[in-house]
Amino acid sequence: MTNKTKFYCLVFISCFVTATVFAQVPRLTKKEQRQGWQLLFDGTSSKGWQKANGQPFPQKGWVMNDGVLSTDTTAGKGRGGDIVTEELFTNFELILEFKIVPGSNSGIKYFLLPKSSLGCEFQILDDERHPDAKLGINGNRKQGGLYDLIAPDANKQDMPVGEWNQARIIVKGNHVEHWLNGKKTVEYERGSESFKKLVAGSKYKNIKGFSEPTQSPILLQDHGDMVSFRNIKIRKL
Repeated sequence: MTNKTKFYCLVFISCFVTATVFAQVPRLTKKEQRQGWQLLFDGTSSKGWQKANGQPFPQKGWVMNDGVLSTDTTAGKGRGGDIVTEELFTNFELILEFKIVPGSNSGIKYFLLPKSSLGCEFQILDDERHPDAKLGINGNRKQGGLYDLIAPDANKQDMPVGEWNQARIIVKGNHVEHWLNGKKTVEYERGSESFKKLVAGSKYKNIKGFSEPTQSPILLQDHGDMVSFRNIKIRKL
């Protein structure tokens, strides 16, 4: 191999590696930047995140690799616990991708009570294998639903376990929507009489102020099962 050939091979490898690294780090397009989107996870660090109780980001139990934020369920590691954004949000559109393994249970929460993990939850679940899918009322603990309150649309589109799903949560005042893989699964009016009735018949019925905060961080749940998140972005509405 000539020196010239070696040079071009090195250039090719360098470009390939650089492109691969860039592909793994979440980035906003110019259009997204103009629309006001911001990344909540930079793909490499815990910047902007902390534990739900206000303590610093856990030193174990969560791992970051190739632009993906995951719970670490390996033996001896212990749970990291729920994590939340340091920034608070009122009206917003949140989009992220998540992936689970067989039997996993997790969630994305918002409208949290201060310094707690109690709030409204976009359920993440293996509906086929996790027993929680058969609990609750009329399927209100299935993936894409408002956990223990509203069942997701019967025609929701789940990706197979082990593949990436896209979750989208939209909050405008008291109006809230859940979307899963481009399809709306839940829609409700927070504070309405019908919503209050749902809360009164749920596990949250004795929790004072449940769902009432007007500002809240975004929470990613550590339920003890393996779950991964990536491309976590939000824009204020």
